Amino acid sequence: MENQGAGGKRLVVVVADPGRESAGALQWALSHAVLEQDDIILLHVEPMNARKTTTLSFLRRQAAGSLMESGGGGGEYYEFLYSMKAECKRKQPKVKVQIERVEMMGDKDKAITILTHADVLGAGLLVIGQRRSSGTFIGRKLSETMSMKGNDIADYLIENSKCLCVGVQKKGQNGGYVLSTKTHKNFWLLA
Repeated sequence: MENQGAGGKRLVVVVADPGRESAGALQWALSHAVLEQDDIILLHVEPMNARKTTTLSFLRRQAAGSLMESGGGGGEYYEFLYSMKAECKRKQPKVKVQIERVEMMGDKDKAITILTHADVLGAGLLVIGQRRSSGTFIGRKLSETMSMKGNDIADYLIENSKCLCVGVQKKGQNGGYVLSTKTHKNFWLLA
């Protein structure tokens, strides 16, 4: 079930990381899922204390006389978020786009943090880039206490999200996408 407000407005949450998987997922969302009345949140989950570390290093650079300006605490590392937001505005100019940077919640895993924030935000669609190569994981392994060895973050989100979650794997420049949802696994969509 997709959460939709008045007038069919829907919140689309795209998990944003500095990699080609996230870029491919965003491309798919913008060209195949997002409607002009929708809102988009680019959700980036950072390790605990990441903001403190980047802010302190920024302050140290400033104190040392550096003229480099950091774009809101984090500098060049967060440039990918602003590039993704610009791509949203270029392809879907009527859509409202926001960036949300959140820290992992305590000792909880990235997947649980994403699910929690998607639920709190009232997401109608959750989109995550997915990499499928033998024996590798997207992001980092889920906690062993969750007894989920072998599942990656995207698979966990697909199976446990309250809203529709789509794992997107881009296949080459013009090769289309492989999509996974709770009900359809590895569904091929030509671009």
